[in-house]
Amino acid sequence: MQIIKGRDAKSASESRGPTFTGQVWADPVMPTADGVTINNVFFTPGARTHWHTHEQGQILQVVAGRGYVCKEGEPRHEILPGDTVWIPAGERHWHGGAEDSYLLHTAISLGKTAWETAVTDTDYKGTEK
Repeated sequence: MQIIKGRDAKSASESRGPTFTGQVWADPVMPTADGVTINNVFFTPGARTHWHTHEQGQILQVVAGRGYVCKEGEPRHEILPGDTVWIPAGERHWHGGAEDSYLLHTAISLGKTAWETAVTDTDYKGTEK
């Protein structure tokens, strides 16, 4: 058993770069252990991840703001505070803030993440479900 206390006040938020579009910040909640990584991730309006997959899946818990999650080949889905998203292993997807709202979610990633190409503006705007 391991108890991980809240965010260390001495640690700095990390600006995310090459696998994200727009301004994205993350605060580690738990260092990677046994293939599990947990981060609080803050997306500015319109910011988003690149397309990616997770070796064993991912759980997103929306804390604040409004955003989207999108599985390849499907319309984007709006996500709001209190929503939990399960993304199965190997499912190609992206997630990020709405055009007019930030998004804060806790991301629990299981196994390795395989980062791919940037989500185009056309894919980002796509159709909404």
